[in-house]
Amino acid sequence: MQGYYFSKYNPDENSKTPFEKLLDLFTQLLQYTSGDAGEALSWLTQLDKEYKLTNGKYGIGDFIEDLKENGYLKENEQDGTFKITPKTEQGIRKRSLEEIFGKMKKAKQGGHRTFKSGQGDEPSPETRPYVFGDSPETIDYTESLKNAFINQGIDSLSMHQDDLEIHETDYKSQTSTVLMIDISHSMILYGEDRITPAKMVAMALSELITTRYPKDTLDIVVFGNDAWQIEMKDLPYLQVGPYHTNTVAGLELAMELLRRRKNPNKQIFMITDGKPTCLKIGNKYYKNSFGIDSKILNRTLNLAGQLRRMKIPVITFMIAKDPYLQDFVRNFTEVNNGKAFYSSLDGLGNYIFEDYERNKRKTVR
Repeated sequence: MQGYYFSKYNPDENSKTPFEKLLDLFTQLLQYTSGDAGEALSWLTQLDKEYKLTNGKYGIGDFIEDLKENGYLKENEQDGTFKITPKTEQGIRKRSLEEIFGKMKKAKQGGHRTFKSGQGDEPSPETRPYVFGDSPETIDYTESLKNAFINQGIDSLSMHQDDLEIHETDYKSQTSTVLMIDISHSMILYGEDRITPAKMVAMALSELITTRYPKDTLDIVVFGNDAWQIEMKDLPYLQVGPYHTNTVAGLELAMELLRRRKNPNKQIFMITDGKPTCLKIGNKYYKNSFGIDSKILNRTLNLAGQLRRMKIPVITFMIAKDPYLQDFVRNFTEVNNGKAFYSSLDGLGNYIFEDYERNKRKTVR
């Protein structure tokens, strides 16, 4: 059967202005330039030259002026350099969320499911018979009275425990998450950019939590030779350094951050592409990049066990295929009683979002 494509009526293409189309591409380029507006504009100009993105009516110069007028770009009057604004930073997070979350099968309303109760949500329309220990606040008086009429009759109306009906109630758990991102040099080695997908996932997860689960918390930790906390606004500018992989420092900082959180539900997401290769002992670094060093491994596994006793699972996302690296992750996961995913770069976002959404809410009976 022959089909027809009506490009004139394509809503995705024709509903956008030239500015909006270029803004989408500019925002994507910023993810790969670590927030460097000048470099992104240079790439955009080259793409325009090759693929004719603009025309005689609207050019890259017009786009730059619109970026400034709409609050996406600031120009330094002294040297003419450009810098993105907080509005653009949020736009990058939103784009990351749409790109990753939009490709996933939509989860049922409610999100994270958990066996632990938290703050009560709206009562469910479903009811069930009362059992000892149910809160009086959840009694469905309409259904209970109807049962009393049926069981006792109008003339001798009285209400008994067997008449009572209870509203099922969904409960929302509040979750505290630390996202650990490996920024060691291997994240850009061998011609493969692993840091950009990791940043995109972090930005998308940040946007999801702040917009959909505002009572949840997300702390972001990066780790190389050392570990330090970064803010959500810093994510677009994150770059890999000439670092080894001090997983112990990252886990210790994550533990400290989670100790301060009052939520009973805590977890650590760790994105890495390799084994731990570094420790800081006093003011000195102990490093070994050749194979699995038992001194570094033992410290790492000790922390995995400590986190298990604290009931904090570590969900590791390994974006490398080397068998001996995967063996390390399996060992770490077994000690921690956590989970591990061996993900391609393309599937990283899906794995993290599905795991975050899986255990947010649970009907408590």
